[in-house]
Amino acid sequence: MGGGLSPAVAGVRQAVRASLAGFPRGDLVLAACSGGPDSLALAAALAFTAPRAGLRAGAVTVDHGLQEGSAARAAAVASELHDLGLDPVRVLPVTVGGPGGPEAAARAARYGALEKAAADLGATAVLLGHTLDDQAETVLLGLARGSGARSLAGMAPRRGVFVRPLLGVRREVTAAACAADGLTPWADPHNADRRFARVRVRLDALPALETALGPGVAEALARTAAQLRDDAQVLEQIAWEERSRAASPLSVAGLAELADAVRTRVLRAAAIAAGCPAGTLTAAHVARVAELVTGWHGQRWIDLPGGVRAARRSGRIVFETRE
Repeated sequence: MGGGLSPAVAGVRQAVRASLAGFPRGDLVLAACSGGPDSLALAAALAFTAPRAGLRAGAVTVDHGLQEGSAARAAAVASELHDLGLDPVRVLPVTVGGPGGPEAAARAARYGALEKAAADLGATAVLLGHTLDDQAETVLLGLARGSGARSLAGMAPRRGVFVRPLLGVRREVTAAACAADGLTPWADPHNADRRFARVRVRLDALPALETALGPGVAEALARTAAQLRDDAQVLEQIAWEERSRAASPLSVAGLAELADAVRTRVLRAAAIAAGCPAGTLTAAHVARVAELVTGWHGQRWIDLPGGVRAARRSGRIVFETRE
């Protein structure tokens, strides 16, 4: 690399460096790496920047067991992560199953394994390789599904133990960073499988929008997510305060007094607390529960994902497990 540091490598490192600001020296930070270009560029950047920030850098890779040879692939990724200088490195085998289809089930298994690994290893954060393109796809999927502001707000830069440093970085930059660093990313065949909605958005919908509307669609969708996220956070804070203030937080009378945007958030939070998987609880589900308050005409109950049922009884909205 005779021309000095690649702009792509520099851009990824800068994004990772910014995400590490404020972590106490000596803390362990993990990169979640599938071996694809985004997460591999992220892992390489963490291996470079973390020691210079006084942090320890490790990595984890999840074996979903969904493809033949997945264990060998995960071992190869772990070896590459070791070669980058990351330590510790862990392979996390998971069993994929549950509600919401294969994508949602794999996501739930993956995030559960990553959270457990962070706790077991004492890590302060797990860095995820989602890019600006991933954010744009998430927003477009939310629009297509008629989702509310929570979904349209996309992925948060930081939530709990998870940090996403690359939400302002394009996918083409991570690929260029890997090439400049001499890394060979793995091409996951699922990323070209049009059976998955996200793949169709990536390969068909977004390119069609760029053709029809001109360049900059992905950046505009990502900006929309950031703006909606700020609004959604305010509404969620109001909803939390309403639930905390009320003597009976799910009383029909109290819920009826709330603005629609606050009421739906109170009900959604209650449904999730009762066992509804957040990834499969849609705005349409919550709207039907809200009708028990605003449009009740004697309906007995509303069935929700995860075996949960919502009903109106004795002036309250109750959530219970279906038999």
